[in-house]
Amino acid sequence: MSRRRRAERRPQRPDSRYNSPVVNRLVNTVMWRGKKATAQRIVYGAFAILSEKASKGDPIEVLNKALDNVRPRVEVKSRRVGGATYQVPVEVAPERQLSVALRWMVRLADGRKGVSMKKALADEIFDAFNGQGAAVKKRDDVHKMAQANKAFAHLRW
Repeated sequence: MSRRRRAERRPQRPDSRYNSPVVNRLVNTVMWRGKKATAQRIVYGAFAILSEKASKGDPIEVLNKALDNVRPRVEVKSRRVGGATYQVPVEVAPERQLSVALRWMVRLADGRKGVSMKKALADEIFDAFNGQGAAVKKRDDVHKMAQANKAFAHLRW
């Protein structure tokens, strides 16, 4: 671990089209090998599909509600005590909740085969918005794991 000061977080710039820092984070999560224009095309295309699907029509509101449904509140971290490794439940910081939720949604959308990434991302966001889908199931699995290991909560550091 470094002995110097902690790295300070730079503020996230909002994206150009929707003026939202969360959309910029989504674009950066989708981005692969530095191809930001391609990632923007995928995300904005997914938002176009979302605005057609959602009755409200505002894809930012749909994204924010979907992220709230996917954010993990607790997770388990490995803690080694006297030769044994325990899965200790810990609360998740808000910044990490957002990054983990975005990462899960993008990876699970990428795992959907047979459809374009635009359509897969739009479907994953819409499923999360409705409280179903693979990302919400992953969050529930993480919460179940933390609940099952609640006995080791006293080992938290």
